[in-house]
Amino acid sequence: MDSIIFDLDGTLWDSREQVVEAWNKAISRSEFPIEKVEKADLTRTMGLVIPKIASVLFPQLTEREQKQLMDACGVEELALLKENGALLYDGVEEVLRTLSKTYKLFIVSNCRDGYIEAFFHSHGLSHYFTDYENPGRTGLPKGENIKLVVERNGLQAPLYVGDTIGDQKAAMHAGVRFAYAAYGFGQSDHYDYKLTTFKELLQFA
Repeated sequence: MDSIIFDLDGTLWDSREQVVEAWNKAISRSEFPIEKVEKADLTRTMGLVIPKIASVLFPQLTEREQKQLMDACGVEELALLKENGALLYDGVEEVLRTLSKTYKLFIVSNCRDGYIEAFFHSHGLSHYFTDYENPGRTGLPKGENIKLVVERNGLQAPLYVGDTIGDQKAAMHAGVRFAYAAYGFGQSDHYDYKLTTFKELLQFA
């Protein structure tokens, strides 16, 4: 193994409280008769790309209206996360510091452009990571974004760490090994490693 690529939500941090607050602020200011979103709504859509989340949570809106609302939600979300951050899983900085001495570290997440940068800014963790990617920037699905990071950084034996079956399938698509973060939001039925806490990644140090 020469590198580790991380998912973000449900793997490195839990931003549901902050995102719910931000989205409901945007919803209250919108012209659409939409009920507030709940934390459970985010949990069940974690790992999906933004347009898919919009279609699941706001099916009564047209595609154009969904995009308009999600863009507004994004403005509030990124501002709040950049300023205040979110809940890091126990030991995140300690583990990243240790692993970065041996491996190149990366993030590939199904998030909007600016989301990973907000994570970096609020928690001061960017110096541990070599590169990152997301569909908000490339328009590509997660498996292709993993391949993109692997190819442009010349990685030979990466491990992808994520918490959903979507992460599992993306890792398989990219031809990389998968570590299932069972402490996160989703499920996985096929993995090379299973982590019950983030600190268990220290087994690779």
